[in-house]
Amino acid sequence: MVQSKSAKKFELLAHTVMILVTICIALPFILLFMSSITSETALVKNGYSFFPKEFSLSAYRFIWSNASNVFRAYGITILVTAIGTFLNVALSALLAYPLSLKNLPGKRIISFYIFFTMLFSGGLVPSYLMYTGIFHINNTLLAYIVPGFLMSAMNVMMIRTFFANSIPDALFEAAQIDGATQIQIFVKIVLPLGKPILVAMGLLAGLGYWNDWTNGLYYIRDTQLYGIQNLLNKMISDLTALTQNASGASTAALAEIPSSSVRMAIAFVAMLPILCLYPFLQKYFTKGIAVGAVKG
Repeated sequence: MVQSKSAKKFELLAHTVMILVTICIALPFILLFMSSITSETALVKNGYSFFPKEFSLSAYRFIWSNASNVFRAYGITILVTAIGTFLNVALSALLAYPLSLKNLPGKRIISFYIFFTMLFSGGLVPSYLMYTGIFHINNTLLAYIVPGFLMSAMNVMMIRTFFANSIPDALFEAAQIDGATQIQIFVKIVLPLGKPILVAMGLLAGLGYWNDWTNGLYYIRDTQLYGIQNLLNKMISDLTALTQNASGASTAALAEIPSSSVRMAIAFVAMLPILCLYPFLQKYFTKGIAVGAVKG
C-alpha cells in the first residue's frame, strides 16, 4: 500500500519522537553504569560523567568482597520473587475469573470490597502487630511473600477486565454444553487465552517482590535471611558509617573509599536481572496492559 506524503511525514515524526524518548530513558542507565566504573577521586573532583576520566572497578571489587553474602541474598530474592509472583498471579486470576462472569451472584458486593481495599488499609502498626503477633512471620521467608504483594486488588481488577472483554461468551457456553466444569474452563480456556494479562501482572508483581526492601526492614533481623535489596542497603549503610567514623584517616585515604561509585554499582547490580528479563516479556506486558486497562 502506497502511503501519502502526509502519512510518511507523520510516521517520520513519530519515529523521531520515539527515538528521542528512548534515548532519554536509556541515558540515566548509561550514566549509572559509567559512574559505577569511575574512580571515587574522579567522581568527587569532576562529578558524574558519561565519559569517565579515571576508570576503576573498585566499587565492584567492594561488592565482590562480599560475594558469598551477595549470592545468598540473590538466591533468597530469586526464590521469593518466583514463589511470590506465582502465588500473586494464581490467587488474582482465581478471584478475577468468577468476577468476569455476568451471572455471578453478589458480583457488585465482592467487586466493591476489592476496590475498597485499594483506597484504605489498616496502616503499618496494625499490620506489623498482626503479622508478627498472630501469623509469626518475622525472621522467615514468609515475611517477604505475604505482606503487601500476595494478592493485589489492582491486579484482580485488571485481570477481570481482560477476561470479560477478551474472551467471547460463546466459548464458555460451548464448553458448558460439552459438559466442562468451571475448573476445566478456567484451566483449558481462560488461562491460555489470558496469557498476555497474566504475564503483565506477573511482571508487575515480580518487580514488586524484587525491589521490596521494606518488608525485610520491618520483619527480618537475621542477616542470613537478607534479600538482595536489604543486603545492598546494609552495605551502603556500612560504607557511610565507615566514611563518617574515619576521622583519623587522611583525605587521600577517604577518597579511596568508593562511597559514591559503590552506590551506583549497587543500583546497577540490583536492577540487572530485571533489565535482562524484561525484553522477553515486553510484548505480553504491552498487550496485557492495553487490553486489561480498558473499562469493561
